[in-house]
Amino acid sequence: MTVMAEGAIATADNAEMTTAAALNSALDLALAADPKVLLLGEDIADPSGGVFKVTKGLSTRHGIHRVRDTPIAEQSILGTAIGAALAGYRPVAEVMFFDFITVAMDQLVNHAAKFRYLSGGQHPVPITVRTVVGNSRFGAQHSQSLEAWFMHTPGIKVAFPSTPSDAKGLLASCVFDHDPCLFIEHVGLHYSQKEMVPTGDHRVALGRAVVRRSGDDVTVVSYGAQMPGVLGAAEQLGAEGVSVEVIDVRSLVPLDFPTVLASVARTRRAVVVHGATRFAGPGAEIAATITEELFESLAHPVVRLGARFVPTPFLASGLEALPVPADVVDAVRRLAAS
Repeated sequence: MTVMAEGAIATADNAEMTTAAALNSALDLALAADPKVLLLGEDIADPSGGVFKVTKGLSTRHGIHRVRDTPIAEQSILGTAIGAALAGYRPVAEVMFFDFITVAMDQLVNHAAKFRYLSGGQHPVPITVRTVVGNSRFGAQHSQSLEAWFMHTPGIKVAFPSTPSDAKGLLASCVFDHDPCLFIEHVGLHYSQKEMVPTGDHRVALGRAVVRRSGDDVTVVSYGAQMPGVLGAAEQLGAEGVSVEVIDVRSLVPLDFPTVLASVARTRRAVVVHGATRFAGPGAEIAATITEELFESLAHPVVRLGARFVPTPFLASGLEALPVPADVVDAVRRLAAS
């Protein structure tokens, strides 16, 4: 069974939304609530409203002085956002594709992430960087899932939602957080699913995982675009008599290890699934922590499923680099039999 997001605060009725609509709602409410919230990015103002239409209508409602189109210059986008944050604003900077954030790594890693520390806590940098992954129809330079790079950087929080409700709640929490937040969206989730989402203020706390499906035999830990496939695999395995517990971590920094460890302590078997490269990916840290904390009680070593260590193939090539539901089914079957 699936569940609604935990840690949520709704102040109005619910409405059915796609992930894109839920993100738009979060930004709209943030702009309305705080005049210091600004949006920066390429083509985000109307009439375009963003490449994926997430910011559609926001410049019309709140003005082009607050929803600002920028040149194609990621260094300038993040540099401006950092400067605005130090001046008391809460900028939300959009980097159109995750791959392009590499152009502005210095601003994000060496400046935004460090100012609070270097100033003895006097100068937080409350910026949110929205970015998109998963557009493999453009191939290797528009599809990389690079979240592990930023998990490795102290001072940056990292969120990667899998549902519309969590997308709205996590984005709102990021916008009003005092530290830099990297908010990752998967293009495949923008319009592929709908659910009831609070129309008013809605927050999901960073660092709180949710159990999407309860089970007793094997724990599967995942997040983002892999979650629908993982839940589908769990349904199939349930029909075979294998009880799978599915945990959506939702944010990677901070990461809710207590929820993960409590589940694995009970099932004694774990699979970690993500779309980032398996080698040195987020699953390596999760698996290592599970092993360090629960080594004596594990029935089997933790299994990691991630992208192959190759550049992301062009979609039309027919090549497959990402783990698919059948891979999850096979991994769980092996663990359940051990």
